[in-house]
Amino acid sequence: MEVKEAIERAKTNDQIAFNFLLDSFWNSIYGFQLKRTENENDAEDITIQTFSKAFDKIHTYNDQYEFKTWLITISKNIHIDLLRKRKSSISHTSNSDEDDGFHAIIDESPSPEDKLITEQNLAKLLRDIKKLKPHYQEVINLRYFQELSYKEISQQLDEPMNNVKVKLLRAKKLLAEIIKKK
Repeated sequence: MEVKEAIERAKTNDQIAFNFLLDSFWNSIYGFQLKRTENENDAEDITIQTFSKAFDKIHTYNDQYEFKTWLITISKNIHIDLLRKRKSSISHTSNSDEDDGFHAIIDESPSPEDKLITEQNLAKLLRDIKKLKPHYQEVINLRYFQELSYKEISQQLDEPMNNVKVKLLRAKKLLAEIIKKK
């Protein structure tokens, strides 16, 4: 799949296209933010928010610009907003009030990562999950072991639903890579 095709498919809420775009550009955006923030957690959070916002607004993407440039612009703006919030030390999040018209990032059909994860022996799977960063462990636990909906996870973590969906996509991808290495 090529980037242009993936973008067009993502506009129709195609999960495989979202996964492709996330995989293709994650390292670039994360690396960009790691240089800016010099903090792995901030870089990861900003990258998750970047993809969340990009997937939510993918229909507004103008193909006269490089997709990576568009993502970096979103990423820069999120970082600037984060710095402003920290400066003014306002504790409430403006994201929680946004209209979440983006329920279809992830359809319920199992992805290759889902299939790989469910085929694992439970004890081995739990050991593998412990290799993930704590916020990925938490979202996997809430979704697959406590069987919460995206909305319930969003409420429990006090995060926008889009962030939960992107975090879960990323967590499944990382977990599948851990499983495949064996």
